Amino acid sequence: MKSSSSVMNVPSLLLLLSSLTMFVSTTNGFTYASSSISKSIQSIVDHSSSSSVSSSTACLMARKKKDDPAPPSKGDVDPARKAALEGVLNQIERSYGRGSIVQLGDAHHMEVDSISTGALTLDAALGGGFPKGRVVEIYGPESSGKTTLALHAIAESQKQGGTAAFVDAEHALDPQYAAALGIDIDALLVSQPDSGEMALDIVDKLVRSSAVDVIVVDSVAALVPRAELEGDMMDQQIGLQARLMSKAMRKITGSLALSQCTVIFLNQLRSKVGVIYGSPEVTSGGNALKFYSSVRLDTRRKEILPDNKGIRVKVKVVKNKVAAPFKAVMLDILFGEGIDSIGCMLDAAFDLGVVERRGSWYAYQGKQLAQGRINTVDLLKTDDVLKAQVQEEVRIALAKVGKPDDVADADDKLPVGEFLDTDAMDEPVISEESSILE
Repeated sequence: MKSSSSVMNVPSLLLLLSSLTMFVSTTNGFTYASSSISKSIQSIVDHSSSSSVSSSTACLMARKKKDDPAPPSKGDVDPARKAALEGVLNQIERSYGRGSIVQLGDAHHMEVDSISTGALTLDAALGGGFPKGRVVEIYGPESSGKTTLALHAIAESQKQGGTAAFVDAEHALDPQYAAALGIDIDALLVSQPDSGEMALDIVDKLVRSSAVDVIVVDSVAALVPRAELEGDMMDQQIGLQARLMSKAMRKITGSLALSQCTVIFLNQLRSKVGVIYGSPEVTSGGNALKFYSSVRLDTRRKEILPDNKGIRVKVKVVKNKVAAPFKAVMLDILFGEGIDSIGCMLDAAFDLGVVERRGSWYAYQGKQLAQGRINTVDLLKTDDVLKAQVQEEVRIALAKVGKPDDVADADDKLPVGEFLDTDAMDEPVISEESSILE
């Protein structure tokens, strides 16, 4: 009210001061007083105007604050938006069933379960093993351990009470070798399909049944489309296998997450003609399998073990959606026995600090075991109690390393030793063993 009255008196004040200015200006010697009075008039007018504007603005803001509702706090949700969200969620569940859409925090499976590969070092590189409910691709040149890795996954799944199937598109499965690797061949489901469509249809039906834990397809290159089988040898069938695999991936992937079944595709290498820059190697079956795979392993034979006992294989994790990729391990595959699990366990125990090495001697809990790696492996094979103790400590150490809070922490905590090759991606991928032209 006070500011309002001051505004009402401004015209009278201006008239009075103007008259005074005219009177003073007519008198000689008082020109400076006239100027001062004019400046005073202007300051009074400016002050009165600003007071009026400030008063009006304050009144408008107070009235708006009184009329408008208070905005929701940072942590609150607008009730209207919350009600709309609940309504659309209920509509989706009525249309597609309960559980078709959930909040991630309410999901039952927050962590991806895995199946052991049979080698502790490879389990560490993969973050636990082959993930359940995902697609896995193992590729490499011939005689590089692809089938052996897949058979070990079947054996580990059967040890946990799971059911496994082997789709033998190459018609080259050796039952005796499978039994030597620890597979219960009486419980193993085997199919030798006539065409690629038949093989992938069998895989699709097994996945949708939710009764199978592991399915191995050996191999993608042997999945021959029916049109190619029925045609002549001179017919040029372009892209049939790629389209077949693309359709199969679209159908299988959605069912895998529900059934928690792991499908392992074995694949061969081909060489592209006319490649100057980059690697000429390419896998069969197009690009769909590369995109849909959660894990891709590249196997390479590096050397033959002494006394022709087996081969040493380098396995590179080319792609991994469930852990940090681009790790590499060295595995010893013994002829007729499969992966040297004891040797892998000893390598992992040394790199994790479970077992110490003093010169050429290995020591465990301050007690010397044997001299040299070969003798220590032989000791662990004969002493079941010692082997069980070391294996348990290695698994505990791997569990601490394999599930960090951050991927960057995983790279810092994961030991780098003989079985983890950090320079794996710097090596050329061109192999002398894969010079077959397609």
